[in-house]
Amino acid sequence: MSKEKSNKLKVIPLGGLEQIGMNITAFEYGDSIIVVDCGLAFPTDDMLGVDLVIPDISYLLENEDRVRGLFITHGHEDHIGAIPYVLHEINIPIYATKLTMGLIEHKLQEHGLSSQVRKKVVKFGQSINIGEFRVEFVKTNHSISDAAAFAIYTPAGVIFHTGDFKVDYTPVFGDAIDLQRIGEIGKKGVLALMCDSTNAERPGFTASERTVGRQFDNIFAENNSTRIIIATFASNVDRVQQIINSAHKYSRKVVVEGRSMVNIINTASELGYLNVPDNTLISVDELKNYPDEQTVIITTGSQGESMAALSRMANGTHRKIAIKPNDTIIFSSHPIPGNEKAVGNIMNALYKKGANVVFQDVHVSGHACQEEIKLIYTLLQPKYAVPVHGEYKHLKAQESIARQLGYDSEHIFILSSGDILEFDEQTGEAAVNGNVHTGAIMVDGLGVGDVGNIVLKDRQKLSEDGIIVVVMTLESGSGRILAGPDIVSRGFVYVRDSEDLMDSARAVLNDTVEALEENGVTDWGKIKNEVKNALSDFVWHETERRPMIMPILMEV
Repeated sequence: MSKEKSNKLKVIPLGGLEQIGMNITAFEYGDSIIVVDCGLAFPTDDMLGVDLVIPDISYLLENEDRVRGLFITHGHEDHIGAIPYVLHEINIPIYATKLTMGLIEHKLQEHGLSSQVRKKVVKFGQSINIGEFRVEFVKTNHSISDAAAFAIYTPAGVIFHTGDFKVDYTPVFGDAIDLQRIGEIGKKGVLALMCDSTNAERPGFTASERTVGRQFDNIFAENNSTRIIIATFASNVDRVQQIINSAHKYSRKVVVEGRSMVNIINTASELGYLNVPDNTLISVDELKNYPDEQTVIITTGSQGESMAALSRMANGTHRKIAIKPNDTIIFSSHPIPGNEKAVGNIMNALYKKGANVVFQDVHVSGHACQEEIKLIYTLLQPKYAVPVHGEYKHLKAQESIARQLGYDSEHIFILSSGDILEFDEQTGEAAVNGNVHTGAIMVDGLGVGDVGNIVLKDRQKLSEDGIIVVVMTLESGSGRILAGPDIVSRGFVYVRDSEDLMDSARAVLNDTVEALEENGVTDWGKIKNEVKNALSDFVWHETERRPMIMPILMEV
């Protein structure tokens, strides 16, 4: 990609489009590049053994000398989760609001990066001048406090990026979205609006977070003789606040369970974003000191994650908390697309243990529905609409909203990750002009990027048909076979019930090896291939399965 300066503003999403998660976008003008958000995505079902997925930032590394700063809209994993991995590659300053920075700081400490990275906490209404850009932080509402939208001032015009947002006139913590400032920015002229599309298919308005608090009060009143366990997103600090409020109102002690939940609650409490009355929180070991009807457990696992605390409780593998008959268990979240089956399995396991499961009307979204999206468009009056955040169907749903507001196809851009959207400073015209390399890098344990498509295909093959290992010992020099071939199989068939099959497989291998010896074949590669092909053909003929076949030759 050329590094020549131009008078064009480039907007380059490096992730987060046509998917949920992994949000990261580069803004480029002249010799300056700024990056908005740096999130991770969770692995799909076919990413066997992968822990998380982070964006490929090759383009930023190629232009490292021009990258000036990282601006973060809010503290959710799909916007901050990849920061430590990216900062290992490219050290740039971070700009974020107070709670967001507190959550980022915790991640940097875990990765040993805190002292190496420059960090600036920014207040709403404040602007950061950096290179060719000025970035203003604008107050919005979301399912986590301190969410910001960005007005990005450039020589080509203003780009308004909403981040994840909703319009909540009665937020649990802090002020409502700053519609007045958004209107003022709109009056001065906005070149393009990059607007959250997650709920663009849903008509109407998203309900206020406070409505969930009222529902919690009702549930606590109705279930005053049972223990209450509530699963929600760890990052939804306002939801946790309302649970604590209801628990305090009904004289219940609160236990927080799940590593991410404990970390975020500690951070939010220290920074003043969570108000916990004295003597309300107790440790899990103190549960036994209180009757069930005086306790509440707030836990992770609302998405059916196999290792989360609620899953372990449901499966009977949690070391300290066992589900009891008549426990009231509340799922205070909607399943993320793709997680429905996992959540259903957890609910079934909880029902089997005699628990009462509640999942209706105990969640509101953190994302704007159609009428809120229309409100933002109306206040800003952008020249161009650029839907962001969401799968392709969500982006198309926002395109439909923009069309209702009078935008035509020349003024709506649905981008894919990697597309370069250029705005000409002189004419104000916009066009997609080329693309840059993007992709997903898989993180497995401590390994970053060492699991790729080939490894995943191997894992898939192993998971579907198993493996057969053929072991042989060859004489050094002559290549004559001294021992074997012996067969070891895993995940293919239960050997004790398939002795005839394995005996026949050995016979096939013996015939193959004898033929190789008679023909004087001593090349290891040739021997491996012949053994592999002969055994593969035999196994397919007998079972119609294709296990991975791995010949191992040893020389003595």
